[in-house]
Amino acid sequence: MAAESLMVLYGDDSVEVHYAGGSRLLLSPCGCEYLYEAAHPAAAHPLRPAETTRQRVAFAVSAYREQLLRALDFRNKFSSRPYLPSHVIPPERKKIIFSDILEIRWPDPASVDLTSCIEDGSVKISSIDGYAHLYLSKLQQEFTVEFLCKVSQSSSQKNSNYQTGYQYGKSSKDSVAEMSLKQTRIENKKNEQGCSEDKYREPTKPKDYKDGDGVPLFYTNCSSEYTWVTQCWSVSFYPEEWKYPLSLALMCYNLQTVENVMKTCEENSHTSMEGDVLIYPKTHETVSHLPTALPLSCRAPHLHRWMFCGFFQNQDAEQYSCSQLIQIVWCQGVFYRFIHGRTNIIEIYPGDDSFFKSEGAFLGNYFVHYAIQKRTKKREEKMYSVNTLPPDVPGSPYSISSIITQATRILQYCYKTKLSLTHNYYLCCRKMVPETDGREMLPILLYENVIPSIGRLIVYSDCKVYAAFWDGMTLNMVWDFSSSCNKIQVNEDVGWCKLTTPDGVQQLIQISHPGLYERYIKTAIEWCRSLNEVKEIPEYTANSVTEEYWSAEAELEKIQRFNFLLDHSNVLERTSAAKTNPSGITVRRTENGSKLEEIGEGCVLEALEKTSKVIQDIESLLAASGK
Repeated sequence: MAAESLMVLYGDDSVEVHYAGGSRLLLSPCGCEYLYEAAHPAAAHPLRPAETTRQRVAFAVSAYREQLLRALDFRNKFSSRPYLPSHVIPPERKKIIFSDILEIRWPDPASVDLTSCIEDGSVKISSIDGYAHLYLSKLQQEFTVEFLCKVSQSSSQKNSNYQTGYQYGKSSKDSVAEMSLKQTRIENKKNEQGCSEDKYREPTKPKDYKDGDGVPLFYTNCSSEYTWVTQCWSVSFYPEEWKYPLSLALMCYNLQTVENVMKTCEENSHTSMEGDVLIYPKTHETVSHLPTALPLSCRAPHLHRWMFCGFFQNQDAEQYSCSQLIQIVWCQGVFYRFIHGRTNIIEIYPGDDSFFKSEGAFLGNYFVHYAIQKRTKKREEKMYSVNTLPPDVPGSPYSISSIITQATRILQYCYKTKLSLTHNYYLCCRKMVPETDGREMLPILLYENVIPSIGRLIVYSDCKVYAAFWDGMTLNMVWDFSSSCNKIQVNEDVGWCKLTTPDGVQQLIQISHPGLYERYIKTAIEWCRSLNEVKEIPEYTANSVTEEYWSAEAELEKIQRFNFLLDHSNVLERTSAAKTNPSGITVRRTENGSKLEEIGEGCVLEALEKTSKVIQDIESLLAASGK
């Protein structure tokens, strides 16, 4: 079987794998479906389409099971929520547990000697119950977690497991004992009824019924399958559930550094500094919830993308088929990590316990190489410029110039993707809310301004700015409108902008070096600064669309308010009076009784028509959301 030559994890957790023989594999963001494209035969015609196989992962054939398992391990290693199909995971990697592991408890630093957790420069923090472990690297920039996670289940399996283990408030162990007693009672009754017939018959051994995976059927009704999941995270970006154990691991280094100082203080003043050092962990709970696996089936399979990215085959091309950001790339034994957010970060792990990092003002221009010397065990830092990379050293396991150049190419591709408008309208299947049909993930228009003789500015809810000038030039950039900013936001969100000429040519330009297009970029920045100063951009939250516009409860409240206003108003009385009045004019006395107001029949009919139209729109919306 061909080995992997390239593995890519995109921003929506979808995976693309290239193999040495030329075949490729795509894994959906939820992990439950895959597409395998076989390599072209040597004698095949160039225009002949490749043979593809598309199946659900849970029902994958044995020919692709090993490849799928490695692709799933790669996805689960860098994704917040794993996908764990029981039929694909080997039996030796699964464990049968008679209780649900929902949360774990980490050790209290006040009662545990954290310095004993350090081994050869790395730190290991284990939970009290032994269900999770955290390993911090020597450079304190990356950590690995291992935890037990229940395999992916369907909705029917979740309901049955819940009713079996917790139907009457009993634990799983109590349900096991109760089922065993019932089974023995039934067997005893059968033996008593057939005692005369089986008097001289030899006693039979109890049968051990098992399912397809070799697990006794007696256990499957009251137990769950678990497997160990390994994840790798950067210290700069990680899920919230690992915040407390990571703080304990980082504290180990601080305790080791000031260990001698603590001893001298305790000997002199007979007081411990431990309380002052451990102030930060005490502010967090020692109990954390473990990540749960994604469901076995996807709720929105129609959103799966089955197009391979052309960037890794032809990096010189200007147009690529994929509109997703890249998170992780594995190529020739080197890992590339791209963290996209307010602070963009590039991390490169060549595989020799060292790593390269680029962030802040250095993003894409300078890389810092962190390593530990083997002799002195000290931390060493070197900085490399993209413009003046060092030559290759003979005998070196990797080329510094090639891996940094590859990282900058991928970074520019991510900038082009992030600055494209097609990236705004991509829906992820695993993040979609069924009630809203994914509308909460779409950006909305927050602000639009037209300046005479200059152009038009449009701001979206995802902080993307689109500027169209009157001479035909268009500009796409990202700007942070959350706080006032007096300086150019170089590399705080995206230190690049995309310019499109009237003839359709696109150029990726650094904001700090605009060159000939300085007036366009400067004008757009001044627009954004003025919006920051006057704070005209309304605050947008992702839940506003879900709760206000696409919630059935909110629409019902609107109908109730409308009915209340209709019952406590004189609209119906006016319409009845209008029928009796041949002139079509209704006279009503105001509250002070001094003035009279004339209401025409046409105004009343127009108001009623608008009201009925609004009610029809609400009813159609509720019917569509109910489906």
